[in-house]
Amino acid sequence: MSDREVILAYHERTKHFYGRFARSAGSMDWDTQPDPFRRYAGAPVIPLPLPLPDLDLPFWKLHIPRAVTPAPLNADSLSRFFRYALSLTAQKRAGDQSWSLRANPSSGNLHPTEGYAVLPAVQGFHPRPGVYHYAPKEHALERRSEFGEKTWKALVDGMPDATFLVGITSIYWREAWKYGERAFRYCQHDAGHAWGSLRYAAATLGWSLRLLDRNDGSARLLGVDRDLDYGSAEREDLEFLAVVSPAPGGEGGKTVLPNEALAQIAGGEWTGAANALSPAHGLDWDAIEEAASATEGFFSADPEDLSGFPPESGLSETPARSGSPTAEKVILGRRSAVQMDGSTGIPLETFYSMLARLVPDQGHRRAPWDAVPWRPRIHLLLFVHRVTGLAPGLYALVRDPVKVPELKNALTGGFKWLKPDSCPAGLPFFQLQEGDVRGLAAELSCGQTIAGNGAFSLGMLAEYLESLVVHGTPFYRNLFWESGLVGQALYLEAEAAGLRGTGIGCFFDDPVHQAFGLKGKEWQSLYHFTVGTPVEDGRLRTLDPYAVS
Repeated sequence: MSDREVILAYHERTKHFYGRFARSAGSMDWDTQPDPFRRYAGAPVIPLPLPLPDLDLPFWKLHIPRAVTPAPLNADSLSRFFRYALSLTAQKRAGDQSWSLRANPSSGNLHPTEGYAVLPAVQGFHPRPGVYHYAPKEHALERRSEFGEKTWKALVDGMPDATFLVGITSIYWREAWKYGERAFRYCQHDAGHAWGSLRYAAATLGWSLRLLDRNDGSARLLGVDRDLDYGSAEREDLEFLAVVSPAPGGEGGKTVLPNEALAQIAGGEWTGAANALSPAHGLDWDAIEEAASATEGFFSADPEDLSGFPPESGLSETPARSGSPTAEKVILGRRSAVQMDGSTGIPLETFYSMLARLVPDQGHRRAPWDAVPWRPRIHLLLFVHRVTGLAPGLYALVRDPVKVPELKNALTGGFKWLKPDSCPAGLPFFQLQEGDVRGLAAELSCGQTIAGNGAFSLGMLAEYLESLVVHGTPFYRNLFWESGLVGQALYLEAEAAGLRGTGIGCFFDDPVHQAFGLKGKEWQSLYHFTVGTPVEDGRLRTLDPYAVS
């Protein structure tokens, strides 16, 4: 089969249906539960200084281009970047059980995602360029390799000064242990959440972030292709590399790293051996390996016309410029709600403000959408339950305005497609059908009542087949990344509004499509999400993860 046939078949076989779920182990084998922390034994560990609380930067400033003065690259700014992007944010305890939460959310809190950095010589950190693995439990960087200044300059030739690189990998076993074949999807969601958390972390420092092209040489840079360093340990699959640029203008520059510099770094001296995460694996999930193989290889997003999007003033009647909590409070306070109260609504202005932050503005200037080099391929089908001044029912947010006619034609349920009178002029938000859809939302999300008990929930609908044809099979991952990025934005917007969000990976795929009158395979629902007022579990204690002995 061709790669496209492989991935189309994978997507179909990993759908959930009424009466049949995607193949998994059926129960969790606690004896083989994966270690949530990867470490490289023998690699030098460089602790990052825990940053002092940032009490001055409001969250709204992260969405205003050039509103934050770029910080210099040093040990302190590097520490803040990883603290906001990938660190532990809380330690939860219930009786004699404890577990960690992180800035980047994960399906089932299993965290298949690993973070890496390729750094120049950094004042107060290390005097030579090197490749590092981030260890969130210790808030430290493990140095896997170091190399000379000449090689570094060749690697980032043409990029702005003070540039560095970050990489995200996935360990599929961590998710497959619980979720079986569908785990590849969830790992891609998590990579998208990590992409978002990296972008927001960079924004707190006035830095830009953009993806590099993914090609066969990218994994060599991080050392995750080194057989000798893994032995029987679970392997990592590269998701993406990104350029972080403290200097203004970091959005431009080359997108492909030079092969000669990659070869020099890969051929250097490496330290550290990866730890095995489980003593045994039991079932093998060949479908995941096939999907990963079919979506590897070179991906390059051809430059797309990013005009035609509304200006910020058109997306929101009152763009936030004051009154929000600090960026640190929002980012480190983000949690996944386990239960919603099923009664509290949200103000209409809050609802529209949240939606406005999910649509790129004119020219894609606002974070996090300035990090996305393609037009939106993910649109939202909303189940509105409790928004003051808005009738309950089904709605649509079309994140690319030019796609409105196409999506109207695709949704064949006889929907109204009426723009509410209260809606900001530039926000492509439409009422489809009035009515109580709480039961429908919960039913389609695998019977999870949280989807009907929030203020609203949604399904993320992807331009599926066309994207694979235009951009190639590797773009299958990118569609999930974009959905994860939308999810990360929703998490933070909910937190800033005093609410909570929760990503929902379990939903009945084709029944979702049928509920909205979708036929064929052109459009596919990839991710669900809900936002509302959480019910806190009084049995749990929350502790500072870096103060816990």
